[in-house]
Amino acid sequence: MTKQMRRRKFLVQSALGAASTVAPTVFARTTFVVRVLGTHVTLQEALRQQAQQDLGISLEFSPGGSAAVLHQASTRPESFDLYEQWSDSINVLWQARAIQPLQVSRIERWLDVNPLAKTGRLTSGARYGAGDSPERILYVQRDGTLAGRPTAQISYLPYVHNADSFGYDTRVIPRGTAYETESWAWLLDERYRGKVALVNQPTIGVFDAALAARAAGLLSFRDLGDLSEAELDALFSILIDLKKRGHFRGAWRSVPDSVAMMERGEVVVESMFSPAASALAGAGVPCVYAAPKEGYRAWHGVMCLSSKTTSATKDAAYAYMNWWLSGWPGAFIARQGYYISTPHLSRPYLSDEEWDYWYGGRPARQALMNTNRQIAVRPGQVRNGGSYERRFSNIAVWNTVMPTYEYSLQRWAEFLTA
Repeated sequence: MTKQMRRRKFLVQSALGAASTVAPTVFARTTFVVRVLGTHVTLQEALRQQAQQDLGISLEFSPGGSAAVLHQASTRPESFDLYEQWSDSINVLWQARAIQPLQVSRIERWLDVNPLAKTGRLTSGARYGAGDSPERILYVQRDGTLAGRPTAQISYLPYVHNADSFGYDTRVIPRGTAYETESWAWLLDERYRGKVALVNQPTIGVFDAALAARAAGLLSFRDLGDLSEAELDALFSILIDLKKRGHFRGAWRSVPDSVAMMERGEVVVESMFSPAASALAGAGVPCVYAAPKEGYRAWHGVMCLSSKTTSATKDAAYAYMNWWLSGWPGAFIARQGYYISTPHLSRPYLSDEEWDYWYGGRPARQALMNTNRQIAVRPGQVRNGGSYERRFSNIAVWNTVMPTYEYSLQRWAEFLTA
């Protein structure tokens, strides 16, 4: 344990101890737990164990499917202390008053957080993606709304993020060329009928489908991040017709589900998150995580504080949030293809070979392990899509809760039951 980690553990334990002198039956060390609700993407046992060791607090992880955990968080804020998911969940949670503002002054490494979350772009030459880019929902304004003008309060802690696309099995689909031949249109390609899956999350799956329909030349949209009801009707008319003709194998609810579907050979192309591609590679399935010529669907991880969390639990929750930006966690999730908002602090925890592959987009100089200690990258491989900067210069749309969100839920349900 580093000196910095020991100091943080001491401060957290001191805070808990001080609280215990006031109400020992509530804050006794044997019963004190910070409950974290989210998905399998970040709620991994190795992270929980390391955080407990470094901080001296008890953590209870409750991972689930993205739609299920968002519903729980928005309707039962008393059931969690911290919520971890993606930027498209913020507007839902904020409007439901399920989360409380975070004080920027309590985020120890706020100045280290890179420009992506604060400005919507990683580099000055990058294009802005459509929809809810992270800065548009970050800062709490005086009137209680969320916007991009900096204030002393934020709605979420910016931490994990990625540029998402789809995965495909090269045993069936010939290897494409990043940004040239790989296309979202493959999700609707008749050649893969019966072997296609989407993610079962309307605020994500809708955009994957819209990108595919646009890439295939079936539809055009006024604003990809703000689909009208008429545009949704046109999109779902296509999707429901395809589903009735057996085009889709299904819609997965969690990363393990998506891995299992391709591992069993049920699908050859599907909406995918990076950890699934990494897990499949580790299991010997030749899955490529596409770099679509139309651009990525991006997301920014959000860590939110329940509106019901107070006192010492709140202090410990801040300690856990600060831990995420401290270096080790970012290095851990880099090995499953994710980025962190403080990459320069994570670099010392990665080997030069790991940094060059995951962040630099350079060929792997040796075999690299994923978070399960399986070989996920072979010598000579190059991360599809290239460097961190290149990937985030090619964002088509961000995960978004549109004004037509409620209507999209209705149409999505019709698609699932068609």
